[in-house]
Amino acid sequence: MKKRKFCWFFSLLLVFTIMFATRGWGEPLFPYSGGNAPKPGAKPPLIANTFAVDKGRYGHIWKIYVEADDPDGDMQRIACMVEQLGYGHYLTDWIYLKPGNEKHFRGYLQWNTLGSGASYMPEWTQITLKVSVIDRAGNESNIVVFPFTFETGVENEYQYKLPPPFDQGKLPRLGYINIGLRNPLQDTVESN
Repeated sequence: MKKRKFCWFFSLLLVFTIMFATRGWGEPLFPYSGGNAPKPGAKPPLIANTFAVDKGRYGHIWKIYVEADDPDGDMQRIACMVEQLGYGHYLTDWIYLKPGNEKHFRGYLQWNTLGSGASYMPEWTQITLKVSVIDRAGNESNIVVFPFTFETGVENEYQYKLPPPFDQGKLPRLGYINIGLRNPLQDTVESN
């Protein structure tokens, strides 16, 4: 009888742990899936313009340019989701917007790929970055997809012409993307 109660209690504890497990500051245990429908009466944010280069060597400082608007003026954070060919999905990285960016922002996200986890990435490693904006009501904007390939033979990788509207004046950095990549050819993951 005592074993039965213990098994029942342990099973119940396991179920609650799986149901309510979180990592860090309230991030779910499983990666963010996105695609939330707008709440009734609220309007979701809209990512209007984007730009990013699609290749560079490992160690490249990747800048992802984003402009977004929200008719309700309550944008709160940017979701950055990465999928790596040969590895899979990483946990979502959240970048919280600074005050004054709730209604409109234009700037760039910065990802320092050399400090992103692996000591090196094999040539032609492909990743996909998905970016969306979430407002305070939980509404999600459209999701924008940025493909990127690590290549060593890219010439003048930092000399590119920004398209409008990103070519007008100095743009602010909105935040850093902190996702540690994994080299699928290595047995262990190195931490940042």
